Amino acid sequence: MKDVYTLDDLVSRSRLDEGAEQPARLAVLGSPVAHSLSPQLHQAALDETGTGGRYIRLEVPAGEVAGTLDRLQELEFIGANITVPHKFEALSAADEVDGAAAMLGAVNTILFERGRKLAFNTDGPGFVRAIHEEFLVDVKDLRIMVVGAGGGAGQAIAAQCAREGCERLVLVNRTVEKAEELALRLSPCFESERLEGPGERLQVFPPDSPQLVPESHHIDLIVNTTSVGLKRTDPSPLPPACLQPHHLVFDTIYNPPQTRLLGEASQVGARSANGLSLLLYQGVLSFELWFPGQHPLTTMHSALQAALGHP
Repeated sequence: MKDVYTLDDLVSRSRLDEGAEQPARLAVLGSPVAHSLSPQLHQAALDETGTGGRYIRLEVPAGEVAGTLDRLQELEFIGANITVPHKFEALSAADEVDGAAAMLGAVNTILFERGRKLAFNTDGPGFVRAIHEEFLVDVKDLRIMVVGAGGGAGQAIAAQCAREGCERLVLVNRTVEKAEELALRLSPCFESERLEGPGERLQVFPPDSPQLVPESHHIDLIVNTTSVGLKRTDPSPLPPACLQPHHLVFDTIYNPPQTRLLGEASQVGARSANGLSLLLYQGVLSFELWFPGQHPLTTMHSALQAALGHP
């Protein structure tokens, strides 16, 4: 068995399952994907529920997602998780997209059913549960800044915040056009009876905007959804001056457990958390889609703690 499988391993079921006691039935597709803890998370649930099968990491180059999903379907996989940078590509590769996933604009879960690829997104609902667990607050009551709002996870989280009716939403993205397109799609969520117009409750900035620092001071929750921080040598995705003691700072990265952003947040006295709780809750929701009636939260939580070496 391998830590990471490639498209070459999908040539046949015998090659894919060589040396394994159980067949591979679930996978996480990403690039890079070696850091993912999803196999530990889901394998424990598979083993406990007696559903059988293995959950594997699958390195998939950009542009190969649709073909990979077709091949997994031919190999009788139950489903797959989709991670960076494939969440948009998976959306277009699906035969049927859940309404919430369509609104969130990206896909992180595929279910193979009756010869069709059904697409869902558990990032948004998982994010809401994670924020409540980490900070004991509700997304709907917060002024939120999403950094990396042009990516799959960023768009899903931003859209979920809008759906929850958050007080204010600031979208930060290097490619401003992507964030502006998202803002246009989300603007109806902010057209309410409140005195503020949608333009004031929903704003877009590039990360190098001189307005970003003063705007950040009027934010409650800062969320990093970029991949900046996956490497220990990565800088913070935001200028240090953006961080204030009153902030809640959530980094969707969980490995390494403390990114530069989280370290700088702690230095100024802000409360912070990494993306481990998001991984847990989105994973539980994915598993429940693949296996209706199963609720493996306790098992998955224990598996994550064990994977991280926590007692």
